[in-house]
Amino acid sequence: MQRSRAQTRFKISTKSRLSVRDITSQVHAAVPENMTGMATVFVEHTTAAVTVNECEKRLQSDFETALDGVINNTGWQHDELDGNADSHIRAMLIGASETIPIDSGELATGTWQSVLLIECDGPRTRTVSVTITPVANDQSSSMT
Repeated sequence: MQRSRAQTRFKISTKSRLSVRDITSQVHAAVPENMTGMATVFVEHTTAAVTVNECEKRLQSDFETALDGVINNTGWQHDELDGNADSHIRAMLIGASETIPIDSGELATGTWQSVLLIECDGPRTRTVSVTITPVANDQSSSMT
């Protein structure tokens, strides 16, 4: 993990063209102890996405099936260049970032919520950045 003042980057390898990976622990590792604020999670690619949802294997499989059903992989103009227009469209619909509240050094997520990387054009190695924004009056917000 590479860390600068308020931003951490990490790499994650995916194993298939369309997949869901739980990155909650990597995001949590970027959060300073006892800090209150916001964590913005951003995937630095145009054919991958980030979302917050339940990390359950059957739901992940259902999600992958739904994405395949909603966005087919043929007949797109961009395919003349790279053959992956469907991957770009899936990533655009899901989004490249999520912002998650931080309370006392913990991600303030619900019981079943996890931070998920959605791979739309794998297998690849993806870079995810986590930017921490402390609240103005947080005494523990030093990013050194």
